[in-house]
Amino acid sequence: MPRNGALALTFNALVVVFMLAPLVIVCLVAFTPENTLSLPGWSWSLRWFEKVFHHPDFMTSFVNSLWLASTSATLSVALAVPSAMAITRGEFRGRGALEALFLSPLVIPHLVLGVALLQLFSHIGATGSFFWLMLAHVLIITPYAMRLLISAMTGYDRTVEHAALSLGASRWTMFVRVTLPMILPGVTGGWLLCFINSFDELTMSIFITAPSTITLPVRMYMYATESIDPMMAAVSALIVALTATTALILDRIYGLDRVLVGQR
Repeated sequence: MPRNGALALTFNALVVVFMLAPLVIVCLVAFTPENTLSLPGWSWSLRWFEKVFHHPDFMTSFVNSLWLASTSATLSVALAVPSAMAITRGEFRGRGALEALFLSPLVIPHLVLGVALLQLFSHIGATGSFFWLMLAHVLIITPYAMRLLISAMTGYDRTVEHAALSLGASRWTMFVRVTLPMILPGVTGGWLLCFINSFDELTMSIFITAPSTITLPVRMYMYATESIDPMMAAVSALIVALTATTALILDRIYGLDRVLVGQR
């Protein structure tokens, strides 16, 4: 192997190790039998995972996050599909501006969005509502579904749709039986990406959650301000496992390379 190639490989390996080391350490600490944050020695324990599953506040927050992420991702995809179709197929003025508007939450800091939404919800009396928290999550995760669906629909061969219409199919039948199956990888990948981003969202959620709608990341933040013990590492390890599983499914369905670079 040429010297430059060996150096590049070594550098890439060091970058990967640097990125994964904190996650690996957190996951290892979760198995410690001690009462402090420490790496396990010869003995490993699941006591902190058991404590997480028996902690009512964490389990309630987990259910809140699971329900919030599922509903937000579903609504985001439902909004992104017709929007992506209009952007990729429509011929109208302002199409580029409309696409930029849909994707704008990607470049706005979530801290800014959180403060702005807190002010808005306070003025309209919507604080403490799960519905408005869901809409806030839809606002920040819809762009992820939009990117994948626009990518899936760009260059899409519409001759199959025209053939279905010429054979007497209605537009709804054509969409359900022809269009949707062809863009299903983008729809499924968009839903998974929206789900994991909604589940992990903290910066914005911390401003607009109420005692009855506290999500798991917010609960972790609140717990960490009071005390830090290996139970936090156990919760973090579970979230890492959930995120990794979702990423693997997304890679199998759509391809992480297309998601990361926004290929069209």
